[in-house]
Amino acid sequence: MPTYFFFPDILLYLLDMIGVIACAIAGTLLAQHKGFDISGCILVSMANAIGGGTFRDMALDRHPLFWMTDLNYVIVITLTSLALQMFFHLYHKIDRALRLFDAIGLAAFSVIGFKVALAQGSSAIIAVMMGVWTAIIGGMIRDVICNEIPLVLQREIYITASVFGACLYLLLIKMGVRTGVSEFAMLVSIFAVRMLALRFDWHLPSIRLVK
Repeated sequence: MPTYFFFPDILLYLLDMIGVIACAIAGTLLAQHKGFDISGCILVSMANAIGGGTFRDMALDRHPLFWMTDLNYVIVITLTSLALQMFFHLYHKIDRALRLFDAIGLAAFSVIGFKVALAQGSSAIIAVMMGVWTAIIGGMIRDVICNEIPLVLQREIYITASVFGACLYLLLIKMGVRTGVSEFAMLVSIFAVRMLALRFDWHLPSIRLVK
């Protein structure tokens, strides 16, 4: 049995739902902050939560799309968005909350996208790319809809965190570390790198030619 099938399906599903809920929260927080109405907030949360996975599945020719065969995704996103809109006044630090849930979604979706690509027989490089796509495209769509410059285009340690986690997984597997441990290490490392970058204001440098 290939190593990427270590996690039982139920654990992968729960991990996916954690990412969906986190991204639905992040999307709703930003949309509510921008003054969107009820349906607008739900739309933004949908785009944030399932946008990356949709592009991933289309790229891998994986049909039907996951959320079309499992309505739990749509239901969970809708209920999460509605509940958060009702209690939005409790979130006084919008930016801090948004970035926390964004980091949770980044970690969860990076692992899911990476493993889905491996399960489809993709090479390691493509798997890393699919992990990144799953994690960032939804957030980019969210930011564009909300008229914000996407976080991933602002020298943020974002894509780098996803790639770092995937490379750590591949390295640990190469060293003979158990798959479950490697997957957990990938999840935690992505979240940790993202949160540390926020805490200590880490940024990638810009490359400019000297005139």
